[in-house]
Amino acid sequence: MKAYSVDLRERVVAAVNKGLSKQAVAETYGVGLATVKRWVARRKHDPNDDLAPRVPPGQAPSIGPEHAEALAAQLAMHPTATAEEHAGLWNEARGTSLSQWTLGRAIRRLGWTRKKGRWAPPSGTSAPGASTGSG
Repeated sequence: MKAYSVDLRERVVAAVNKGLSKQAVAETYGVGLATVKRWVARRKHDPNDDLAPRVPPGQAPSIGPEHAEALAAQLAMHPTATAEEHAGLWNEARGTSLSQWTLGRAIRRLGWTRKKGRWAPPSGTSAPGASTGSG
């Protein structure tokens, strides 16, 4: 979900400061009442708060979206390797020390799954020559 713009946040807080009820402002601007209350409280606590969206908590993934292509290429080159083997290949090629669990999460984020001894990319269609169930 995309964060609300700073402009909208400013307009919401200004409307409440002009005397409109928080409920009316929430309905007018199409945001939740709790959101209006949170923005007003932020501005009340710190009048210089720019109301910009905050960075979500948590650590960024060790293997982020910028590595997706390289990971997909590795999976395609070694379709029968286990997650542990993929971790070893990844670490050797990049000088990192990531665990098989970290690699497994990154692989799942790409949509790849382990199928009968091999890694398979996400697919919206069945494999060529697969049975359709009729006949």
